[in-house]
Amino acid sequence: MVKHYDVLIVGAGASGIGIGILLKQMGCESFCIVDKGTIGETFRRWPIEMRFITPSFPAQGFGQTDLNAIAPKTSPAYTLDEEHPTGEDYAEYLDLLVDHYALPVEEEFEVYNLNKRKDQLFEIETSKGDVLSKYVIWAAGEYQYPAVEAISGAEHCLHSSQIQAWEEMDSEQYIVIGGYESGVDAVCQLDKAQKSSTLIAKTPTWEIDSSDPSTALTPYTYKRLRKSMMNGRIELVQNQTVVSVEKKDDKYHVYTQEGKRFTTSKQPILATGFKGSTSRIPKLFQFGKHGEPLVNEKDESTKCNNLFLAGPELRHGSHVFCYIYKFRQRFAVVAEEIATRLALNTEVLEMYQKENFYLYDLSNCGERCEC
Repeated sequence: MVKHYDVLIVGAGASGIGIGILLKQMGCESFCIVDKGTIGETFRRWPIEMRFITPSFPAQGFGQTDLNAIAPKTSPAYTLDEEHPTGEDYAEYLDLLVDHYALPVEEEFEVYNLNKRKDQLFEIETSKGDVLSKYVIWAAGEYQYPAVEAISGAEHCLHSSQIQAWEEMDSEQYIVIGGYESGVDAVCQLDKAQKSSTLIAKTPTWEIDSSDPSTALTPYTYKRLRKSMMNGRIELVQNQTVVSVEKKDDKYHVYTQEGKRFTTSKQPILATGFKGSTSRIPKLFQFGKHGEPLVNEKDESTKCNNLFLAGPELRHGSHVFCYIYKFRQRFAVVAEEIATRLALNTEVLEMYQKENFYLYDLSNCGERCEC
């Protein structure tokens, strides 16, 4: 028998569970959150040393919700006693929320394909049979979908998301490709493990003057980099765009667009970011000039109605929602639109607005610093 839902949420991570909580509070009785792994699977896959770069602090009683919370009146810091949680810590927080709100979650439930039928229902092919749904919220994240297409010979490299523990890296010298958060985190972790590294970056993020951590290093990461640089084991190479990697005679040769070559005896580490899970359903989204999935003001696909996007892939023009404290503010926008179409109770949105969990008007959105 084919299962039929009003709403299917793909992904049991921060965004999927966050929106699921809202739907439950609105009285939606026909929805399900599915994940190809377990609750918080992405966070469980982080290297054991990796921690949240946004700090957690339990100040919700004074109108300042924990930056890493996905529901009002909750705090990972309070729950976990951690200011910078590990991935495993955060997955525990998500587990507790699922239990507390009694959310309908199906684990080990992989979505293979998504089709829109003539009757406007989504037909979803999954590892547990076909499913039908009126609405789909795509919240499958980015971390499990590394971006490697821009570099020829990327198969000779090791993507940073494939590393389980930095302390287990067995070479004394590494080349790291990519200068944003994951690349800088990599060289800091290698330095902590007494390893030397060369970071090759197109953009010197450590020199960018911006208050937006989506375009520059966070203070947490910049502080760690400054401290690690004092040990003399990190070389920063800027304004170099890596285009290819070749393996010859047990050596790896890294070539840049600017004509430089770097050689190492160990697999280079790619810290090139992620292409995102919408790459699995490209026929249902239009994509912008930077490869971003395009959505309307309700975060609904511009190509396929009733398909909504939530999570770190979300973009609105120049606004990047790649941190939890950013993309969680759009949960209520998506939930309200679906609730309106399903005639659900939206009274809970008043509380979300008071807790600064509802960012609808993006005209005044942006980072500013007067000093």
